[in-house]
Amino acid sequence: MKYNFDKAVVRCQTGSVKWDLAEDLFGMKGLLPMWVADMDFEAPKPVVDALEARVKHGIYGYTACMPSYYEAIMDWEKKRHGWNINREWIVFSPGVVPALSMLIQAFSSPGDKVILQLPVYYPFMDAVVNNKRRVLNNPLKLINGKYRMDFEDLEKKAVDPRAKLLILCSPHNPVGRVWTEKELATLGNICIENNILIVSDEIHCDLILKGYRHVPFASISGEFLANSVTCTSPSKTFNLAGLHVSNVIIADTKKRHNFSSKLKANGIIGPNAFGTVALEAAYRHGEEWLEQVLEYIQSNLEFLKKFVTGKIPQVRVIEPEATYLVWLDFRELGLGKKELQDLIRRKAGVALDDGYIFGDAEGAGFERINIACPGSILEEGLKRIEKALINL
Repeated sequence: MKYNFDKAVVRCQTGSVKWDLAEDLFGMKGLLPMWVADMDFEAPKPVVDALEARVKHGIYGYTACMPSYYEAIMDWEKKRHGWNINREWIVFSPGVVPALSMLIQAFSSPGDKVILQLPVYYPFMDAVVNNKRRVLNNPLKLINGKYRMDFEDLEKKAVDPRAKLLILCSPHNPVGRVWTEKELATLGNICIENNILIVSDEIHCDLILKGYRHVPFASISGEFLANSVTCTSPSKTFNLAGLHVSNVIIADTKKRHNFSSKLKANGIIGPNAFGTVALEAAYRHGEEWLEQVLEYIQSNLEFLKKFVTGKIPQVRVIEPEATYLVWLDFRELGLGKKELQDLIRRKAGVALDDGYIFGDAEGAGFERINIACPGSILEEGLKRIEKALINL
């Protein structure tokens, strides 16, 4: 079927974090929300149909992940990414973010260090600090408009005996990189040489733009498979974040048991009745929707680039290779981080994610915009920013 992504769905008064909490979180009224990473698109019809059928059943008791659940995950990974995974490797988690905290707890001790590549998804830093570990920053380098890993710096920092984990963001949020197999292999070998476990957050792995291919880190070699943990979820792919369903893929038996024990210690014993249904329906029947939404996101990206180039040339687009999140460079304006925040929020009336929250030094002067919205909303947001810059 043909989906209509131009349709503007009213999300206010639904408990939407993106829309209903924007005023409280950003401190002012009338903001156009283009920040947190969920789409303003209805989920695939097969998912909605499956959820409606489950609701009509009328009983929502304790729920288990049935064999069909695991089969859907295995089939999806094989079809979309060419990765063959075994049933026993898959461990349910209510979300990637809580999984990261429990992985940190399972494979490090208070005072240990976790390598992050800033600028990066800010809950990574929260997970490290909140668990009384320390961030060991291996910052990305912006070279000719494209971010790259700094392997020389990583080699120096990986020898630190307190460095126990590296959290890899693949594809990367917010800079939009799809790491090549060569880049991943270099990173993986450095970590193996220094006995550092790689936790690969691949939650955006299905949202790959034209001309690029996602390589699951663990699929590269048996060594990498044994020395890694992969986090996946249909939440970003199919706009299901509120259903709290994700999976942690761990091939090594000892590591898997260690993580599973940490889940139990934190009271995580099973999924909700709707998350499993949505995952199965999405992975079994949502591919048609996904292909169309990727085309729409690509179209929005082209519009964004053309608009920025023609009407707000002071801003630079860091072109993404994946995700529906775009990293915008406002540094040419010469504004401090609070001045830029004031420009975007108060003068433009748009809610974006401020760059500095992804890394104080690495993200200062940047903003992250979510373009998974009807084209009319994207155009309105960009026009508001254009007006604010004219009046600056």
